[in-house]
Amino acid sequence: MADDTILYALDGDVAVVRLNRPDELNALTLDMLDLLAATLDRAVEDGARAVLLTGEGRAFCAGASLKEGSGGDPGDRLRNHYNPVQQAMADLPIPIVTAMNGPAAGAGASLALGADIVIAARASYLLLAFANIGLVPDAGATWLIAKAAGRAKVLEMALLGERLSAHDAQEAGLLTHVVDDGVVFDTALTYARRLAAMPTVALGLIRKQIKAALSGTLEETLALEAEHQSVAARSQDFQEGVAAFLQKRKPEFKGK
Repeated sequence: MADDTILYALDGDVAVVRLNRPDELNALTLDMLDLLAATLDRAVEDGARAVLLTGEGRAFCAGASLKEGSGGDPGDRLRNHYNPVQQAMADLPIPIVTAMNGPAAGAGASLALGADIVIAARASYLLLAFANIGLVPDAGATWLIAKAAGRAKVLEMALLGERLSAHDAQEAGLLTHVVDDGVVFDTALTYARRLAAMPTVALGLIRKQIKAALSGTLEETLALEAEHQSVAARSQDFQEGVAAFLQKRKPEFKGK
């Protein structure tokens, strides 16, 4: 496995994860995907309280590497390599921020949009070009875009295979903020640090709760909210939050 295709560093309580194949616009190989999933797990094991995901060079991610070959069943590649990464992102007990420093195409769009907060460079764009080569969107793009932007937008992107500018993506509800290209990483890092300083037990429960609500009924959501509230109320962070409120001071959350 080429370990340098994913760069990992801790910045305080933030795990900074970089896709690192800039000469190939960070196109994804199977080994790279496996390493990314393992790196997300490592971030939690190392005690990180937020993840910042970005790309090296001028692109966030161009999608699957076409140089890796197309032998075998592509469905198996999705099931064994792509889908586990998206599932790892969804199941992570800490929040994820994307610094979308450039184009995010194909599975790269899925990675970018799989985060909780997406900060995009003004010159960046999203692209689902699958239909242009006779394929279908994958790696969660169908669900992520349909849930965020609705049926009309995901069909437009998937059927026409045209670029969606960062501005238009934000207007469609797919991105959190669009900023000047030169400050996208620093802006995303500011958000990641802010999240890392918050009560991350509750944030992890919120991530699960919202994911479930997107596909669940009101009754199921009410039940899950009650279950999660019981868990959150037993956390040290809740005790600290109440104490800080009563003492009129800033809380110091530990993520416990």
